[in-house]
Amino acid sequence: MDACRLLKEYTQYVAQVRTYAEKLPLSTAVEKAVNDCIKNGILADFLSQNRAEAIAVSIFEYDEEKHMKCERAEWREIGRKEGLAVGRKEGGDDLAGLLRYLTEAGKTEEINQVLYDSDYRAKMLKEYLQE
Repeated sequence: MDACRLLKEYTQYVAQVRTYAEKLPLSTAVEKAVNDCIKNGILADFLSQNRAEAIAVSIFEYDEEKHMKCERAEWREIGRKEGLAVGRKEGGDDLAGLLRYLTEAGKTEEINQVLYDSDYRAKMLKEYLQE
């Protein structure tokens, strides 16, 4: 990035937007980042000449980035649930799967309770099968 001043300044601008977006509404964060960058000489000419377009594009791209993160998280959860279902089918009975899950999670107290308490075992199996 040091070799390309524009890329470095764009990265600084994006970082500024993200920082402000943590505490402010997105449109306000973008507006504030644009003002600060112009004041500090970061993409100053471009942002001054193309202020409205830069703000509109920044808001759109930031929203798209957030949307993509949510989509990935959603699909990851779907994959996890599908993987659990396949694992249960391949792994034999549900109790064995539950015990493997608890073992991998290092939950020895829960394992003992599942082995010796039928009510707790039924509760845990129900929760495990709903994941």
